Amino acid sequence: MLSFIAATTYGLEAVVELSSQLADDKRNDIRIEAALAKLYCSEMGSRIVDELVQIRGGRGYETAESLAARGERGVPAEQMMRDMRINRIFEGSSEIMRLFIAREAVDAHLSAAGELIEPGVPASRKARAARQAGGFYAKWLPTLMTGQGQRPGAYGEFGPLAQHLRYVERASRKLARVTFYGMARWQGRLERKQGFLGRIVDIGAELFAISAACTRAQYDATTGTERGSVAFELAGVFCAQARHRAEELFAQLWSNTDAPDSALARQVLAGRYTWLEDGIIDPSIPGPWIAEAEPGPSKATDVHRHIG
Repeated sequence: MLSFIAATTYGLEAVVELSSQLADDKRNDIRIEAALAKLYCSEMGSRIVDELVQIRGGRGYETAESLAARGERGVPAEQMMRDMRINRIFEGSSEIMRLFIAREAVDAHLSAAGELIEPGVPASRKARAARQAGGFYAKWLPTLMTGQGQRPGAYGEFGPLAQHLRYVERASRKLARVTFYGMARWQGRLERKQGFLGRIVDIGAELFAISAACTRAQYDATTGTERGSVAFELAGVFCAQARHRAEELFAQLWSNTDAPDSALARQVLAGRYTWLEDGIIDPSIPGPWIAEAEPGPSKATDVHRHIG
């Protein structure tokens, strides 16, 4: 647990620094990188805080005021968890972020395929679209077979981290191949395969984070900072952990419960299993699920919690 927290903290800082540098350069469209940084840091940051609370046990669940009243240091771990949780919702929920990134990732495929994947298009137009798509993929697909990731000495300037960058290069091409296969298999229905698209994005986020961690570690090691001597240790463990997560996601692309999950969710929304609620004590305050919204300032009492 401590290893995960330390290594992932280094990785998250690397993602933020790299994304910020790209934004400061103002030379490229960084919507994908910014979205990946928001998604990845929100998700992994929440896991870090969850592990913190677990490590502290009962003290992690206890409020800072309660700890201080008992004569101990008031560490607001439970408040950190509550405060961190909103990051997976505000400024684009994790689910929306995955769909946004996935749309950007497959946009080139959708543009290339055009009417070929649209239902109800006449055969003559589909044939024309097939010829156009064939020209695009005839050039693109061969680039996905081999690359620097297969060359043992590639990225040698990164020292012991070179192996992880070679993995990123290989995995990136594999990710492109499975994305293409998914589009070929489901065509226009791909946009409804949210489980598949979400895993595609999560794999890409792990690969981006590995690249960021390796880049930052090399910078730390070559600029003479006090953290330079240990940067490769943190980055190495983070990259190893991220690679395992990516490989699990690759496996889940084709071995999952997405179809029965979707069917069951529809039955839940249809009210088929309301008997599961029998005996549950509802702790909520009575009222509508969503209040009526009127333009202008709210007349309700401000119950916002301020820190300090």
